[in-house]
Amino acid sequence: MTPETAIARLRAEADPALAAQSAAYHKTTREVLGLRVPRITELATEWRQGMDIPARVALADALWRADIHESRIAAAKLLTQARIRPDDGAWRLIAAWVPQFDGWALADHASDAGARRLIADPARLDEVEGWTAAPHVWSRRAALVMTLPWARMNNLKPADRAIRARVLGWAAGYAADPDPVVQKAVAWWLRDLSKHDADATRNFLETHGAAMKPFARHEASRHLPAT
Repeated sequence: MTPETAIARLRAEADPALAAQSAAYHKTTREVLGLRVPRITELATEWRQGMDIPARVALADALWRADIHESRIAAAKLLTQARIRPDDGAWRLIAAWVPQFDGWALADHASDAGARRLIADPARLDEVEGWTAAPHVWSRRAALVMTLPWARMNNLKPADRAIRARVLGWAAGYAADPDPVVQKAVAWWLRDLSKHDADATRNFLETHGAAMKPFARHEASRHLPAT
């Protein structure tokens, strides 16, 4: 599968009416073709069959560089898989995308792929921690979105418990961040955590909630059981 062929397949299913709606919804000037995500996922799954990992990474790189909304989603879907071995190339590519994030949709698809690479090698969290101090707001957000699996775990092993505490430390550093993008990410992490560790969520909000925006506090506590 060449990048040109993959993009031609995407263009063949373009829906101009849906494209206009999607571009308006995502507030993007990037080219939008109008394919729904489940269909893009089907195509990416088809394309990666029989491809070795270097070829898949190369295709993902080319599709991301094409800078079409759907080609970037396809790039992320090519790398959204728990078992990729070796995966250093996949991780390096995903990490290289982070400074280019400019909206939640593409960032979330790419972060979903990145989360699997962090689970595969948690030592990569050292690199992710550097994003928490980035001036680029979407990089700061990505540090939380890619680590959401640790908010959603039950029966944590000691190493996972330490990672959860580490990420909560990053979230604490974000509590007073004025950007709504970051506030929403903190709220999302805490909201998901509340379903698995209500006490940890309450403790965070008691300690850092006053610094958060009211809407973020409300969202973070939305699923907390009554005491």
